[in-house]
Order: sequence, then structure tokens, then C-alpha cells
Amino acid sequence: MKPIRYIFLFSVAAAGIVLGAGCATTQTTMQNRESMLVASGFKTITPKTAAQKQKLQNLPPGKVTMIQKAGKTYYIFPDPAHNVAYVGGPRQYRQYQQLRTDNRLAKESLETADVYQDAEMEWSLWGGWDAGAGSFGPMGGPGPY
Repeated sequence: MKPIRYIFLFSVAAAGIVLGAGCATTQTTMQNRESMLVASGFKTITPKTAAQKQKLQNLPPGKVTMIQKAGKTYYIFPDPAHNVAYVGGPRQYRQYQQLRTDNRLAKESLETADVYQDAEMEWSLWGGWDAGAGSFGPMGGPGPY
């Protein structure tokens, strides 16, 4: 029973990602990335002191940076335009990477589907999938033995 449940949950997640990818076309890349970070469990932190603001400005823009502090690993994505930083741990970063992969695959799948919806292919003129192979395909079926 569990495999069916996992297949169902995966299908629902994939459908959500495909719908999200369709809606993501109106968002900028930065907004999409920030949404994925928040969905992965990253926390939004606003720098309060001048030193914190300076550290935020010094981080490479548009990239997640790994930082070691007090023996712990943190991943930080700066958003200087909104004066915030997205901060998460290794688990959140793995979830973020998975979301990025799923999003990329969903987008590729959606683009592939668009290619095959070309009306000019005139599939009806191809004689159907069983053209020349009988109504039961190339492996036969009822017929002379």
C-alpha cells in the first residue's frame, strides 16, 4: 500500500510544481528563488546594525553562500535590495536544491509538452498508430494462424 501512496504524493507534488512553473513565468528569477528558499525552510532575517548591513552587502549577490559559525554550517542568500537575508541550515539547503531540480525538470517537461502540441503535425493524416499493422498492432491478435 505504501508504494501507491508515495506514487500518489509524488504525482500531486509534480502537478503542483508544473502549475508553479507555469505561474513562475510572471515572476522574476530573484522572486522565484526567494520563494523556493522560503518554501525550503529558510528564515528571513533583517540586519539591525550597521555591521550586519555591511556583511549583507559584502555577500555575493544572487548566490547562496555557505558560512561556518561556532562549528555550525549556515547557508545565506542576500537580498540587499529588500535589506534581508535568507538563512538556513544543511537540511534547508538540501530541500532548496531539490526544489530547484524539481522546478527545472517540471519546466523542461512543460516545454517538451508544448513542442508536441503542434497542430500542424496533422496526426490524423498519419493513418493512426496501427497503420499497416492491423487493429491489434504489430504483434497480431485475432487472425489467420
